[in-house]
Amino acid sequence: MLDLLVVGDCNPDVLVCGDDLTPEFGQQEKLVDSISLVAGGSAAITAIAAARLGLRVALAAAVGADPAGEFMLRQLTADGVDASYVRVRPGVTTGMTVALSHGTDRAIITATGAMTSLTARDIRPDLLRRARHLHVSSYFLLARSLGPGLARMFAQARAGSTTTSLDTNWDPAGRWGGEQLRAALAHTDLLLPNEAEACHLSGESTLRAAVPVLTAMGPRVVVKLGASGALCADGTEFHRIEQPARHADAVVDTTGAGDCFNAGLIAGLLRSLDLPAAAALGCAVGSASTLAAGGTSAAPTLSAALALADAVTIRPGWH
Repeated sequence: MLDLLVVGDCNPDVLVCGDDLTPEFGQQEKLVDSISLVAGGSAAITAIAAARLGLRVALAAAVGADPAGEFMLRQLTADGVDASYVRVRPGVTTGMTVALSHGTDRAIITATGAMTSLTARDIRPDLLRRARHLHVSSYFLLARSLGPGLARMFAQARAGSTTTSLDTNWDPAGRWGGEQLRAALAHTDLLLPNEAEACHLSGESTLRAAVPVLTAMGPRVVVKLGASGALCADGTEFHRIEQPARHADAVVDTTGAGDCFNAGLIAGLLRSLDLPAAAALGCAVGSASTLAAGGTSAAPTLSAALALADAVTIRPGWH
């Protein structure tokens, strides 16, 4: 049995850190603080962070038969993630991301490569039945491949008592969904956007207007608010999750913080915490992940995350 099956993107991140990261064309060379090759892809980061928390985790994704794909398979296995369901596509390059990271902000450039070849047919029904929870990341990167079968896959999972969650991440095309996404949300237990994504997904300009629109589509909603914490919406019941203040200099890199939040939240729910308490654990894991470069370098163990969660405040209501 698996605690968690994560489905989505799996690619190396080339992480560039420094104070001035604006490229200068005209063949000019600029020096930066550091450049690192790390495990990336929202789904892969969530899977690794969840494994650090002690969950039995498998990842379903697609990589190319190339050194970048081999790198990701090694990283997943080393961190305790079952990578046997990652499809290796001969003749296709592994997707790759270049992230320019400056403290709490970053710019992201991605070539999707093999990741967009993943379809619902790659995830066998018996694998869904083995998992207590199914999480899908980066819907919009996979909308054309995985998207058409996602609603059916979520419905199959829930029919077997597997709970489901979805983090759409950003939509590079700027379309923000349609009937295909709404069909999947009808079978989604938990939607996990950040504030900007929540507004775009709902078509509303403010978070207060966006959240009721999203919950009306079916799922409970937890909106990630960065350093401020999170907002939980369960029907008409709201909780604000507030993190303790942290000096800005303590933040090294926010890459993957939202994906680590997802891992902590899911781990909390699988430990039978209620939604606000699980979101507090998610905040602790996401916050800890920002203390080192890369999405998973500082992802904490469960004991460390639980200790950090004790300092997180849960307040009933919107504020």
